[in-house]
Formats: sequence, C-alpha cells, structure tokens
Amino acid sequence: MKPDQLQQNPTEIELKLALVASDVRSLSKHLAGCSPLQAVKPARQSLHSVYFDTPDQRLQQMRVALRIRRVGKSAKAARIQTLKTSCQNDSALSSRGEWESKIPGDTLSLAALQNTAWPQIDPDGHIFAALAPSFATRFDRTKWTVAAQDGGVVEVAFDLGEVQANGQSSVICELELELLSGESASLFTVAQQLAEHVAVIPLSQSKAARGHALAQGTTNQPQYARPPVLKADSTLHQVAQQVLREMFSQFTANLDTLRRSDDPEVVHQARVGWRRFKSALRLFKPVLHDQRLATDALKPLLTILGELRDLEVAVIDTLPPLADAYTGSDPQRSLAWQALTDALKAGADNRRTRVREAMRESTVGACLLAITRFIEELPLQGATDTRQHHAASQPAPSVQPWARRRFTRFRQQLKLALADTRQPGKQHLARIFAKRLRYATEALQPFLPKRRSRRWLSKATELQTRFGQSRDIRQALALATQYQGPQIAPEVIEFLRGYVLGAESQASTSN
Repeated sequence: MKPDQLQQNPTEIELKLALVASDVRSLSKHLAGCSPLQAVKPARQSLHSVYFDTPDQRLQQMRVALRIRRVGKSAKAARIQTLKTSCQNDSALSSRGEWESKIPGDTLSLAALQNTAWPQIDPDGHIFAALAPSFATRFDRTKWTVAAQDGGVVEVAFDLGEVQANGQSSVICELELELLSGESASLFTVAQQLAEHVAVIPLSQSKAARGHALAQGTTNQPQYARPPVLKADSTLHQVAQQVLREMFSQFTANLDTLRRSDDPEVVHQARVGWRRFKSALRLFKPVLHDQRLATDALKPLLTILGELRDLEVAVIDTLPPLADAYTGSDPQRSLAWQALTDALKAGADNRRTRVREAMRESTVGACLLAITRFIEELPLQGATDTRQHHAASQPAPSVQPWARRRFTRFRQQLKLALADTRQPGKQHLARIFAKRLRYATEALQPFLPKRRSRRWLSKATELQTRFGQSRDIRQALALATQYQGPQIAPEVIEFLRGYVLGAESQASTSN
C-alpha cells in the first residue's frame, strides 16, 4: 500500500507463518510453483530496516515498533518511516495500526508522526527525544498479489534474511500474508493452499519482537505460560478466545524455537502449551458448538515430542540423584550406569531429530493453521460477532457464574479421583484431573473466589508435581529396560525396579 493510503486507513491485518525447511535456498522456487502463486508474477525487493527504541525499551513495553526502512540497495533508495501500534493478542493473525511516510534520509521525522497514534503514545515528546537505533533487519522479499477464491485480495510476502543486533544475527525465513481487501478469512484461504506444499508454523512473534530478543540476548528462550489479562466485563466469547490464543501460541512458539534449540526446557514448554490448550478446549466445551477440531495430523509429532521429553527427564532429573546409591565407589558399576545414561542420551538425540523431521511435514503445518483459524473464528454459542454467522441465537452465559460452575465441576472431579490413589493408574488419573483444575483456575482466576481458587490451585500444582515424580521414576525404569544393551548390566535394571517398588510401597502406605 502507498503511504497516503495507510494514513487514511491505518490498519494492517496480517497472518504470519514461519517456514520450516532444511534448504531455504530452494524455497523461493518451490513457492513460485505453489497454487495460488504459480500464475502470478512476483515482485522482488531488498529491504533494510533500522528499529528505534529508548535505552529502557519503552516502545517494546508498549508493543509499539518504529522503524526506518530503505527499499533497495542503492544509497539513494527511498526511505519509509513506519509506526506500528500494539497487537493485543497472542495469535499469528494480527490487526494493528500502521502508518507509513516517505522521509528524506535516515533520521527519524517527528513531523511524519503527527497524523498517527504517536501523540497519544508520547504526548510530551520525552520518548522521541530518547530514541536511538536498537537493532536492524536485512532481507530479500518476494511478493505476490493474489485474488483469493472467496473474493478477497491478499499480498503474500516471502522474506529471507536476518535480524542483526550487537554483532549477532538470527535468521528470517517466513511468509507474511497481508489483507489488501476483503475479510480475514481470505488470509486463511490462501494460507491453507500454501500449506499444502510447504511446511509452516503459525507464529505470533514479529520481526520487531525477534529484534528485541536478539538485542537483549534472549533469542531461542522457552516461552512460558502467560495467562492473558482478562477484563471483568469480558464476554465469554472474548475470554475463551483470549485463553485459547495464548495457550496455542505457547505451543507454536516453542515448536518454532525447537527447530534451532536443544534446550530441554523448550521441549517441556511446548508440551505444557499443548496440554494447556487441550485442557482449555475441554473447559469451554459446554459453550462451543458441536464442531470437532481435527488434530490427528499432529499425533506423530506429539508422540515423538512426548518420547523426547521422557528421555530428557530420565537423563537430567530422575537418574542423577540415584547414581551414587547404585555405583558407590565400584568402577564397574559406574561404567554400567554411564552406559545406561549414554544410551538414553542417544535416544533423546534421535527423537529430537525426528521431531524436527516431523515439523517438516506439510500436514503438520496445515493442521496448526487450521487450529489457528478455529480460534480466530471461534464457534461459541451466543457469540454476538456478526462474523459468527453460525452462532446460536440464545444469549451467551455470564462469565462469572459460568466460570464458578466449571471450577466446581473440575474440583469435584479431582476430589473423586483422590479417593483412591494407591495404584499407578489411579495416580495418573488424579494427575490428569489436577492438571485440568490447575489450568482452568489459572485461566479463569479473575472470575473465581480468590481464597478458594488459590487454595485449590496450590493443591492441584502440588499433586501434579508429586504424582509426576512417581510417574517419572516408573518411566525411567521402562526406558532403561527398553534401551538395555550388552554394556548395561542387568543389575542396573534390578536396582531401578527395586527402587520403584519401594517408592510405590511407601506411597501406598502414606495414602
């Protein structure tokens, strides 16, 4: 769009997709052959952008981005100053303010910001006075303008390059789909067609967010749960959508990071994100329309991800505290224990490779994209959004009484499960109900009785941890048996079996 057009209608609606590929150089040719791009002539640009912020990162804290972009490699190439305001949700689909103006050089123009949201962001001018370059991006963009089947017009941009900060860099390899006209459904229509040919991961993190992370040394860190701030006057539809967005974003963000990081915590947080998301679907099931969310395409990935996590827990958490009890000062026992550890580490390395291979399956990306669309077009009973043409006509229930009823139900389910936890299978069931109560309580906290919800949140967390530790030692025994080889003495397996029996006996007595 031209700068003057953006000034008149300064809203950018965009769908962002990370591209998963082992050979990024072949992506451009591959994309060009994809429907619906194959019949459209692409345009190409070289883009260099410098992002500005204050020393204390005031703009980042407000989720605002201000940059100067050079379009082309020539020193005389056009400079465009862009202000982007906050996108308030954790979703690959974003809608935010965007103002662009041509400026004469590489110095920020306060005059170009006067007819934007800047006066509300910085009414006294203190922020502008403190702005300095924070990080930069350099990438080549190939873009296509596509007419979607449903009548919308979408710009598809393939960006390949890097973010640069403090002498460090990180790769940019992504698709940005911007809505030029029509409804946001057009973005998903085009994206689904692309996902049939290339592996993608819907991603909420912008280039600006990645630049800040690189500048602050936090690139490739695990993303932890960040329950959204819910307003007291929120509708049930808004609550459900915000909760599901945040939980699914935790899953996809950690999946994307897992492509580059070997940090076991990234694996853990990816699984936490998925469990939270599945728990939220169960939480809101009574008010969702009878529409099944197909996730079968993710099962191979989720299975391997679970196997990887089990192996890493055994190697990092469960087995080390038991090593001295078995080995003592016996060199032969030490070698046998080390052989077991090495076998499990090799198994973990194998699973990590397989997880990354699974993410390169286009069916996985298509499923992740379909889930993103499901959340954005949430089929909730009583939704008043006119886009929800299939929504029921009855009014949606009030959030607080509905939330308290669900909290009571989940609490009762946990109480029943705790009546008998002497057997591992029953402990596992109680752990599942503890997780459901914990995640539901965290999500609905503003609408629940404070003291009671905090007490049960603490109890559910403690139960989840305690039963999880019991499960981990049993899993370590199962893995040791599975990976037993000629260098691993049978006595190691017998030692672990005896430890498990002793732990279960003690737990049964305490219950």
